Formats: sequence, structure tokens, C-alpha cells
Amino acid sequence: MAEQNLTPALMQSLAGFNGKQSMGLFVAAAAMAALIFGMWTWGKTPDYRVLYGNLSDRDGGAIIESLQQMNVPYKFAEGGGALLVPADQVHEVRLRMASQGLPKGSVVGFELMENQKFGTSQFLEQMNYQRALEGELARSMQTLASVQSARVHLAIPKPSVFVKEQQQPGASVVLTLHPGRTLDGSQISGIVHLISSSVPNMPAKNVTVVDQTGALLSAAKEGTNGQMDATQISYVRQIEQAYISRIEAIIAPLIGANNVRAQVTADVDFAQTEQTAESFKPNQDPKESTLRSQQSTASSNGGSQNAAGVPGALSNQPPIPATAPIVTPASSVAVATSSGGANSSLKESTVNYEVDRTIRHTKLPVGSIKRLSVAVVLNNRTLTDKNGKKSSKPLSESEKTQITALVKDAMGFNVSRGDSLNVLNSAFNVEKETIVPEEPFWKQPEVISLAKDILKYLLITGIGLYLIFGVIHPAFRSFSNASARSAASKNENAALMKEQERNAAKSSMQQSNISYEDSVENAKKIARGEPKIVASVVQGWVNSNE
Repeated sequence: MAEQNLTPALMQSLAGFNGKQSMGLFVAAAAMAALIFGMWTWGKTPDYRVLYGNLSDRDGGAIIESLQQMNVPYKFAEGGGALLVPADQVHEVRLRMASQGLPKGSVVGFELMENQKFGTSQFLEQMNYQRALEGELARSMQTLASVQSARVHLAIPKPSVFVKEQQQPGASVVLTLHPGRTLDGSQISGIVHLISSSVPNMPAKNVTVVDQTGALLSAAKEGTNGQMDATQISYVRQIEQAYISRIEAIIAPLIGANNVRAQVTADVDFAQTEQTAESFKPNQDPKESTLRSQQSTASSNGGSQNAAGVPGALSNQPPIPATAPIVTPASSVAVATSSGGANSSLKESTVNYEVDRTIRHTKLPVGSIKRLSVAVVLNNRTLTDKNGKKSSKPLSESEKTQITALVKDAMGFNVSRGDSLNVLNSAFNVEKETIVPEEPFWKQPEVISLAKDILKYLLITGIGLYLIFGVIHPAFRSFSNASARSAASKNENAALMKEQERNAAKSSMQQSNISYEDSVENAKKIARGEPKIVASVVQGWVNSNE
């Protein structure tokens, strides 16, 4: 019943407005509805965060297709090319993409071999295999923390049955490093050996590695011109830090952990030295020597006393005794010759002895300490008197002597090695500890994010309250006032009409003899004096006719 009574009253109230008022009311209602819808849409719009950046075209298409299948909204950042998704779904979407193997990157690996077509030539198969191997090697290098992307080019020669025509394969690697990142010598060596071990018959020297600036990395170790590489520098730092810790650990219990400072400089020899020495002992007694070889020869010649052989001077003389060659100085030769007419005999003996010889091959260790330089600074003792006042007092000479002796024993002081030690006692200039103020609560990122959300919802609530109490409530109040005015006007018109009817009845009874002209004149006077009454009478006539 209330709704049925409200609708006619509302219609009557609207009927009381003129054209401009009605148009303004409808425009205000439409604007209010549009504002409410816009605020609701703004409140429901999620905060977008970066899912992936710098995607290739192939990965971007695959990821967008997967997002559409998962019904996840997305958009692209202007200028950056980054793919954005709602902030509350970033981690979930990344995990689901990783389960699908996305993003794969622009590098293709052995999955290229899965799409081989029937009838492919051997040359094309070899080229696809080489491309796949290059892609797998690039992916392996991209797993390094400092490497952003990598490209590998392999030069694999054709096999040959001739040994002289066989060529060794080679590789060229281009690395794009993250900003501010570098590769040390061990990492470069690891990349070189990774490539050489993945390709048959490829030596490590045939692998060339450069960075995005064109700097040659693979030859950095050979091109240091005698300078130490990162591994050697790290080894020296470890030695120095070990000596520092050892010195401070033995001095700290005497004067306090904060009252001693030590620094060590180690001169380390990284030269690789190999020595080969061969020595001979002097000749010794043959009786004590080791016999190596012995040879004895005996011959005799007997017959008639007459000359024999071809006539001549040579055939009538006995032969000259033969001489045995001497192989080594430690030898003896015995020759016996007898000539007595027709009989002759020859005896010879050769003895060789071993020669004492020593061959020594020595390889000196790498990284031996050549010299140590140590500097130790000791703080003065802090004394507190009866009144609690603190004062500083230098160490005595005996204390300094004891500490110096302890430091020498801790460092392994060696005079012949050229070690040096300097111990200084002085008051430390200790600066007051500066307390870093903690970041205010209202500057923390999570608090700022929460404040933004609260401000957004408060703004939506404020606008909604303004619309309710500033627009809707005054509109309904004006509608109710217009309805009340319309009802009061209607009641007033009804009362005036009744009063007019009573007056007309009275006048008709008292002045029944008045002429028509007089009645018309009286009606005109009444219309000029009381136009509302006339309007009410006319309205009553119209309503009664309806």
C-alpha cells in the first residue's frame, strides 16, 4: 500500500516541476548512476605487476595463449614491452608457466630434432644437429648467475679418412652479462672446458669467448703479462687473513679484542719451477767397482821356420799385434807377444766398469711464501679510578716485548726469508657509534601499499555517502516537499471551491432578481480580485466533467 501511495505522489511531484527542472533532475540522476558505476569499476580494477619482460615473439605468443586458456587478464606496459598480470596472480602464473616450460627463450635445443621430416638430406640433418647442440650449450651457459644470454657458434669440419687432412673443431661464444656482473678466471675456464667437452676432438685452445663489448675473455689468463689472476689473488688474501686471525687471536686475551689491529702482506711465489741435475762420482778403486763387461782373447801361431805365403817383405814378417778399443777410462788391456822364430802367441783382455751417476728431477711447489710483512697496532690500556673516571695508559716496554715475541711465534718469523714485523702502541681514535635511525613505520613498503588500499576504499565510501546524503536525500526531500505542497494546494482549492459554492448559493437566494448582465459583471470583479478562486472553480468544473 505504501508503494502504491508513493508512486502517485511521486508522479504528482514530478508533474509539479517545469521542463527545465525535470531535465536537470534526470541529468543529475544519470550523472550519479555513471559516477557510482565508475567508482565501482575503479574499485574492482586489480593492481597489475610485471610477469615477464623482454620476451621474444615466440615466447610472447605462447604465454598469451596460455593466459587466455587460464582466463587470466593481461596487458602490456607502454614503452617497456613487459607483460603485466594482476598482482595477486603473478607468482601462481609464473609457477604454472614454468610447469609448461615457458618461457623457452629464443634459443632452440634438441627439440629441433623432434620435427624432422621424412626424406631430409644428410646435410640438413647435420645442420639441425649442430643448431640443436649450439642451443643446448647456450642454455647451459645461461644458467650461470652472471650470464644474461649466450650465443654459441660451432665450426665442425667434415671428417676425412686421411690423417693429414683432419681438422680440429672450434667454437666461438658471445656472452651478454648482467649489468655490473663480471666473470672471473675460473668461470671462464669452466665455460671453455664445458664447450670443449661437449664436442668430440675439440681442444680447449680452440674455444674463443667474448662478452657483449667485444672484450676477449678466453685469453685473459694468457694475456695478463705476468699479473696474478683472480684465483691467485684470492689465495693470497686467504693466507693474509689467516695470519691476521692468528695474530689477533693470541693478542686479544691480553689487551682486549677491540684493542688490537693487525695487517699482513704476503709475498707469494707462483712460479712453476722444475730442476733436473745429473752428477758423477769420482773414479774409485777397481776392486770396489761394479764390473760391467769383460772380454779376453788368446791366439797362437806355430809352423815351420821357412817363410810362407806370397814372396815379399810383408809375408816374411810377423803380424803387428791388434789393439783393443777402450770403451771407458776404467779398463785394462794386457797384450803378450813372443817371437821365437817360427812360433808366436797373442793374449788381450778388456774390462769395463760401471760409472756412478745420479739424476735428480725436482719440481718446486707453487704458491710458497717468499716474505711476510706484518704490522700490529696496540691500543693503550684503559684504567678506571675510584671515582669511575677513565684514563688511557701506554703499554710498558716489557709488555711490548712480550707481545712482539708472541707475534713472531704466531707468524713464523724467519729472518733468512726477509720477514719484517712492526709493533706500535698508540691510543685508538675511536669514533662514536652512529645509530642509524630505523625506517619510520609509515615509510615501509607494505604499510604504504595498505594505506593506498585503505585510501581507495575510503574515497569510494566518501563519494558514496556524498551521493546518498548530498544528492539522493535532498532530491527525495524536494519530492516530498513538492508532494506536500501539491496536497496543500489541492485542499486549499477544494476549500475555496466550497466557499465559493456557498457564497454563490447565498447570492442566488438573496439576489434571485439580479439580471444576467449584473451576474456577469460580478463574476468579472471576482475574477479580477480573487483569481485563485476562479481557477479552483474552473478546475472543479473540469474534474466534474471528467
